[in-house]
Amino acid sequence: MSAWDKVQKARAKDRPLPLDYVSSIMDDFTELRGDRLYGDDQAVVAGLAFFKGRPVTVICITRGKDIEENIIRNFGSPNPEGYRKALRLMKASEKFSRPVVMFIDTKGAGCAVEAEERGQGEAIARCLYESASLKVPMISFITGEGGSGGALALASGDEVHMLENAIYSILSPEGFSSILYKNPGKAKEASEIMKITAEDLLNLGIIEGIISEKEDINEHMEEVMEDVSETISRFLDRAGKVSSEELVLKRYERFRSFGKVYWKPEL
Repeated sequence: MSAWDKVQKARAKDRPLPLDYVSSIMDDFTELRGDRLYGDDQAVVAGLAFFKGRPVTVICITRGKDIEENIIRNFGSPNPEGYRKALRLMKASEKFSRPVVMFIDTKGAGCAVEAEERGQGEAIARCLYESASLKVPMISFITGEGGSGGALALASGDEVHMLENAIYSILSPEGFSSILYKNPGKAKEASEIMKITAEDLLNLGIIEGIISEKEDINEHMEEVMEDVSETISRFLDRAGKVSSEELVLKRYERFRSFGKVYWKPEL
């Protein structure tokens, strides 16, 4: 399957959304709203839940299932208050020693003038900065699209896993082709060189694992959810064996390892 085929699958209207994973995997999810500064952003859904009897914090970036819900959720593009809400819950998680589980499906952060006026860049940067030193386990799943800093703000924890046909990139193939080729119509060609698929990113060491979609994720939804659940369980077991200081150090080392190039000259 080509990279462009995976872009189409990641954007499919019938693809399971982050809240589908929450409702299937988590128990007693209770949503918490507001950033305590400006308001609430429904592109970011966050709250408390139980995972196999263990209290966790759940944070999602999600689009909607239909046009009405997409309007409410700003088509999955968070505003600053969404990132500040996420950070508020992350800090509370540290206070109460709750692991953080995040599900991401976004084309990118909201780019309206109003978002910039309310400090979009600062909100994303603050989320990255603060979460990097959070002393609780953090795991993220890219379930559909993972676009730019808008996705990275919730993917700066200890492990990132991707669904088999999800994508994770610095910007959309259309945006990339507009810059590189001066032609958004060459998005298909751009997607092939951007290294945006789960396989590419696993090989580059950017993510820790790939969740199989069993050929058709909608037909095998229960199996996929079980795989995600098992991935969370294994992560929490591993993270529970190290101190909070070691957890933060490993997180730092993980990010410092990105971009390393090993080159052997021809003799």
